Amino acid sequence: MVQLAGVRRQFVKAAMAAPFLDREEERALAVRWRSEGDQAALHRLAAAHMRLVIALAARFRHYGLPVSDLIQEGHVGLLEAAARFEPERDVRFSTYATWWVRASIQDYILRNWSIVRGGTSSAQKALFFNLRRLRARLSQHPETQSNVTMLTTIAKAIGVPRADVEMMDARLSGPDISLNAPLVDGDANGSAERVEFLVDDKPLPEQTVGESIDGGRRLTWLNEALTVLSDRELRIVRDRRLSDETVTLEDLGEQLGISKERVRQIENRALEKLRRALTNRHPVLAEVRH
Repeated sequence: MVQLAGVRRQFVKAAMAAPFLDREEERALAVRWRSEGDQAALHRLAAAHMRLVIALAARFRHYGLPVSDLIQEGHVGLLEAAARFEPERDVRFSTYATWWVRASIQDYILRNWSIVRGGTSSAQKALFFNLRRLRARLSQHPETQSNVTMLTTIAKAIGVPRADVEMMDARLSGPDISLNAPLVDGDANGSAERVEFLVDDKPLPEQTVGESIDGGRRLTWLNEALTVLSDRELRIVRDRRLSDETVTLEDLGEQLGISKERVRQIENRALEKLRRALTNRHPVLAEVRH
């Protein structure tokens, strides 16, 4: 660990000692790298701007991640900037590279700050990196010290729903908690784990798949059995048993020109024919019935 810290100090010292580039020299290196793929030119251009990477990485040191990792990610952004930089435009490389370095560091923080992945939109990034600063500023004013007013003001300032601000505020207020951690702090052996108290009322995947397969099979069997019914029997069974809205015996009797008692008799006879057809073709149903 001591040796690693020494290497980091030497790296920072070397970056700070790298000579500055004037505009013409910077442009010449960028042209050589862009047009000729000159690796030496890229190295000099990147080395001269590593102090920029270190300065930007230091601004994000309060997020609990190693500064060396932030510098490394910033260096990736610096190389990306070098690959996209257009030297013919009248812009200094440091001005152009700052955005890429900052974006690379911020993306790394969002990916690694929590095991729970946060939003990646520009509004969500702005919320993540500005929430604490805005809260601290608003807390100094009496008219915005209430939590509801403060969160509403922050939501309007960043342009996100207040619910997003409340969720992000809760995430930033406490660390991640493992579901496999013991329910009682400090008890690594006897206490139940938090995951044991998560309840999901949905059926298990294998049960869902099984019911889907069985349901399709039963529907096929039923359609086959319905072929043994006469047209009148089929209509009565469909209207009485297979429709979302059940038709009454009286209504069916009026439609068919028979009494409701006769409709009931035909329905019972049709159901018995269906039962026999199903059990004759699929004996397993008879076993389940018994």
